[in-house]
Amino acid sequence: MPDLSFPDLGTEPDLGEPDLGPVDAFVPPRDMPFDPDMACTSSAAEAQLERLPADIIWVVDNSSSMAEEIENVKAGINAFADFIAATGVDYRVIMLSKRGVGASGTRYSICVPPPLAGDDACGNGPRFFHSSIDILSTQPLEQILGTLGQTTGYTLADSRGGEPWRDWLRPEASKTFVVVTDDNARLSARNFENFRGPPPATEWRNPATTSTSLFLPPGILEPEWGGLFDGYKFSGIYGWNCPAGAGADPGATYSELVTSTGGVRADICAPPSTWGTFFESIATEVVRATRVSCDLAIPETPAGLMFSPSRINVEIRSGGGATMLRRTVGGLAGCASTPNGWYYDDDTTPTRVILCPASCELAQDPSGTGETSVQVQFGCESIFG
Repeated sequence: MPDLSFPDLGTEPDLGEPDLGPVDAFVPPRDMPFDPDMACTSSAAEAQLERLPADIIWVVDNSSSMAEEIENVKAGINAFADFIAATGVDYRVIMLSKRGVGASGTRYSICVPPPLAGDDACGNGPRFFHSSIDILSTQPLEQILGTLGQTTGYTLADSRGGEPWRDWLRPEASKTFVVVTDDNARLSARNFENFRGPPPATEWRNPATTSTSLFLPPGILEPEWGGLFDGYKFSGIYGWNCPAGAGADPGATYSELVTSTGGVRADICAPPSTWGTFFESIATEVVRATRVSCDLAIPETPAGLMFSPSRINVEIRSGGGATMLRRTVGGLAGCASTPNGWYYDDDTTPTRVILCPASCELAQDPSGTGETSVQVQFGCESIFG
């Protein structure tokens, strides 16, 4: 019968470290926790954040009582534009007010000077468009809506109308309205934003007019405008703090819009010396309201690494904190199930990282100071697969 006992092999020999084959230093083993400080600190690059444009619509009351205020706007609007330009924001100014010099009967016109305007004759410029609309004291909001839509009663041929200006607005730009008036609006804040259906005769129409004389398009936040004014700001110079007997209305409708949109306001009864501060405040808010683009070029791969679409992570850093984002599947459609996500412009040959809507909100920089950044970490196995 054969001997089946095991031989005595003595002490186990030292075979040294096992040969695990070639090791990719940038791929942590699956049973290791991901440590970005260990694996990615030296291989991260910052994606360039770009601010989107800003469109600013000034609406100036042309009543004869506004002569001094119109001169103040004329004197300060170039400094206002210069302040925004100094921040690097791509801006446009659209002026809705009667164009011209001085008074004509009971109306007072405005002539914006160069360099914002194109010439000495109150013309348009590369960043400036003036639609000559005789703004009536209680009607700025309805004239904004009517001339925006070029509806009945608000076309260039009508007394309340003017040149079309919608094409000067850019879909991606932030929108800021600035109203200058010593009266209140007869159209409510609610109807300015969400007007639909029959004309609100009790608000804006003289009962003596015929039913076909004036029509308004939908309010600026209605779906028909395709989100053109989503997130808009409303600011103004009006009589909210004027003393009794000063001849200016407190402008309750404008206060409602300023408050609800986070705009700024100044007192139209304040001395002209305070207007400069207001112009700067408006310009500051315009810059803060500009959004950061969430369609980012993939930064250059750090030296020594080869770009691999499956081996990058995207992180938003803001206010001292950081949020790692998940890569989605199926592009924008995948964002529904992956709120804090991102996706490539092209999965096969990607050149851009696109943030999902929720991630895009995280990337915004409301202070306008550039404290938010988007980091792309190269060479790391994605911790989310």
